Amino acid sequence: MKKIITIFFILISTTLFSQNIVEFRGENRSGIYNETSLLKQWPENGPELFLKIEGVGKGFSQPVFADGEIFISGIKEDTVDILSAYNLKGEMLWETPYGRSWTNTYIDSRSTPTFEKEKLFVVSGTGQLNCIDSKSGKIIWQVNASKDFDGEIFKHGDAESPLIVGNSVLYTTGGKQNTLIALDKNNGSLLWKTKSLGGGKSYASPILIHHNRKDFIIAQTSENIISIQPGTGEIMWSYNLIQYHLNKSGVGAQTNPPIYYKNELFATSGYNHPGIKFLLSNDGKSAEVVWMNDTIDTHIGGVVLVDGNLYGSNWQNNSKGKWTSVNWETGRTNWETQWENKGSIISADDLLYLYEEKRGNIALVEPSIDSLEIISTFKIDVGRGPHWAHPSIYDGKLFIRHGDVLMIYNIKKDS
Repeated sequence: MKKIITIFFILISTTLFSQNIVEFRGENRSGIYNETSLLKQWPENGPELFLKIEGVGKGFSQPVFADGEIFISGIKEDTVDILSAYNLKGEMLWETPYGRSWTNTYIDSRSTPTFEKEKLFVVSGTGQLNCIDSKSGKIIWQVNASKDFDGEIFKHGDAESPLIVGNSVLYTTGGKQNTLIALDKNNGSLLWKTKSLGGGKSYASPILIHHNRKDFIIAQTSENIISIQPGTGEIMWSYNLIQYHLNKSGVGAQTNPPIYYKNELFATSGYNHPGIKFLLSNDGKSAEVVWMNDTIDTHIGGVVLVDGNLYGSNWQNNSKGKWTSVNWETGRTNWETQWENKGSIISADDLLYLYEEKRGNIALVEPSIDSLEIISTFKIDVGRGPHWAHPSIYDGKLFIRHGDVLMIYNIKKDS
């Protein structure tokens, strides 16, 4: 009997694991990766390189790892976004063109695919939303979401990573007709659309929050942060963010998914826009500002919340920034310091991983409210262009993308 129960538990666990959503910046798009037993210090030249794959296509998007395979978007031909699959030997399994890339500025692919149950959801730089079979690479359905729903793509193209909520896949249109649409994830048909509050779509991907036993979608346009009821598309509340976009650069640019924790929500977007924390009402139908902080204006690298403190980089100009920490409860700045340059940040196993955007330096950091406590560093010396792809961690491995090169490092402790 005990053996039967054990087998049943294993089957249930395996089923649940296979149904997990794998998406941009880890669980809940928080930048936190639930990995354990990772190295607490790296060798002088960095952790062991497990695999290097060249020719994945030009891109700023993260790779995702699911069902033992790597999925990554990139541009391998002019004006065409391509999604590719690789195994852990570096062998290409398939590649699929899925839409026209953005061709005006920063043309590299930037949509991180979202994986669920052998399906991948990804957006082209011009707003074509796709569902792709993860085993064959075949396009199951495609909707020209921006064009069909009168969307307004902002200055540097569509950078959204699709959000899966129940039976729907969400896409931010922006524009004069709609704010957000929900499509049936199985066939791409329209389930609902949310009225427009003005403004184009931003660069930030939406998130799903679980607030007092209810779900809400938090989306951002170039003007507002908006809470939406996921079953109907009803807008719960909105707050005008563009009122703080006083710098001549970055007007209308919302650049990072927000962070939700214990009834509160934090949003930041660089360009000297203040970082803002909101308190949500118990029913989730309203929100009020708790504090603003001018130090943590993160550009495009995301922030993480670890042990009651926010960590991230800030914006001095488009090519320069510092690193900072802010207390979640009070909004007080813990510290601000220069290290190389601004960049992206994630966290796993109680440590921080920094990837600066200009020269490709990577740091392993001990979270601290006193200062930037760097443990180890190494440098990425392959690939071209800005180091804008966020790192990710799967199965004890650190995934680093620079342009059309993907590097995977062993960061698991020896068993």
